[in-house]
This record gives sequence, structure tokens and C-alpha cells, in this order.
Amino acid sequence: MRVNLCGVRGSTPVSGPEFDRYGGHTSCLALRRDEGEAPALILDAGTGLARAVRLFEDGPLRGTILLGHLHWDHTQGLPFFPPADRPDARVRLLAPAQGNIEAVLDRMMSPPHFPIHPSQLRGDWSFEGMEPGCREIEGFEVRAIELPHPGGRMLGYRISDGSGTMAYVSDHGPIALGPGPDGLGEYHPAIMELASGVDLLIHDAQYTIEEFGARAHFGHSAADYAVRLGIRAGARRLLLFHHDPSHDDAAIDRILERSRALAGDAGIEIDAAAEGSTLEVG
Repeated sequence: MRVNLCGVRGSTPVSGPEFDRYGGHTSCLALRRDEGEAPALILDAGTGLARAVRLFEDGPLRGTILLGHLHWDHTQGLPFFPPADRPDARVRLLAPAQGNIEAVLDRMMSPPHFPIHPSQLRGDWSFEGMEPGCREIEGFEVRAIELPHPGGRMLGYRISDGSGTMAYVSDHGPIALGPGPDGLGEYHPAIMELASGVDLLIHDAQYTIEEFGARAHFGHSAADYAVRLGIRAGARRLLLFHHDPSHDDAAIDRILERSRALAGDAGIEIDAAAEGSTLEVG
């Protein structure tokens, strides 16, 4: 499984030389089983979706866009992705079930906020609600598990291609379930099931330990929580994700250094997600 990191930022995109190394686009990953094929499964549709265009070599998307939730930083890229907005595209959009998904997206993407509706995107589009459970999507086995995050349903995904397994947890507010042993949120059964023994854990690490107290109710995790979760779950590798828009490259370097020190010799590899990177899983 090849994972292209097209957007790794949270909340809102940022730009400027101080963000060059880790990138400023919001959440978007493109997955493919083999190097020579175009991605068939896209996780989230933040502004990073525009960066995914180069992976299609002027061809259409014929696959699935799987959203973890419907906040702006995970949906704003939808109308700016030419491979999915052309007559020969075939796009299945899946999002956590909450009524008519197309109608919910229409509240964000329609006049006067945007010039067109989702129904005006070209190609063969379908919009479906996703419930927790297991299903096959574009040749991947996907397990969806509901996680705490305010403002609409949030699903985390455990994805396998038969040779490797990753967990994708873009946003996670575990403090909603209690302080947990470290005051950073509970290591609750749902997140442990999602992350247990994965080759790669991509997890919300938006805040430093110093920032977390005042922002805990925003529905995100501290980097320290992500590290301790990775160790508890037995993940082989942790990728710190959903970087706060106020964190420039130097700040993320410091977060990564602290995270590695916190892990010590626990046997988990830790990196910070960088836009444009490609990861091999399995």
C-alpha cells in the first residue's frame, strides 16, 4: 500500500516560507495498491486534494473519496480537483451517515458561499452515508469506528491491503470521554481497537502539551497523547498529523523532538507528516 500525503495541516491552510518543509494544505491522503496505478481511494478532501492532481497524469478519478467528517478543512478541496470534475469521472463519496450527504455538503458548497452545488460537479457522482463497521472499498478492507470530535459525526479508519495495515485518525478529541490517566483524554476501547498493532498510525497531534489545556474542548489531541496511544496500541510507526496552522516548521521540529524523547526506547518509529511524502505500508 502506497500512501501519498497531499495535505497534512489542520483547521485552515497556511502559506509562506516558514511552512515549506511540512506544508500548508489541509487533510488529504491518496492510497494505491501498486506504484503504476492511479489512486482509487482518497481519504479526506481538504485543500491538499489540489496537490493530488499530479498523481492522475491527466486521467479521471474512478474511485472513492472517503471523508472522516464534514468540517471545512476536510471538504474544501472537492470543487478544485479536476480528475473528479470531468465527464468521464466516476466518484463515490462516502461520509459519516447524518441524513442526506449531498444535501449536507450543499449547505457548504452552494450560492452565496460558492458558485455551484455538488450536483453540478461533472461525471458520475454518488453520495452515501457511512456507518461504523467493515466493508471492502476499492480493493482495500476498511473498518470504520466512531470517535469523539464535536460538530458532526467523526469516523476513524483502519485500512488494510492484505500486506500492511494503517489507521487514519485525522481528528480525535478523547478528552470528551474523560481526562484519562495523563489528563489528555481516555485511551478508550474504540481508539484502541482502531490502532492496535498497525504498521502505521496517522493521528491528530494538533496541540503541544502547553496549548492543550485551553483548547481541549476544540476536539483535537495533544502530540503527547498520540505518542502514548501509539505505544499502548503497539503501533510500529506513528505519523504526527493535522498540524496546527500556527505551527511553523521550527515548531513542528520541536514537537517531533519531544515526541521521540517521550517514546524513548519503546520501539515505535515517530515522524511528523510532511506534504508531498510517499509512504510504503507493509
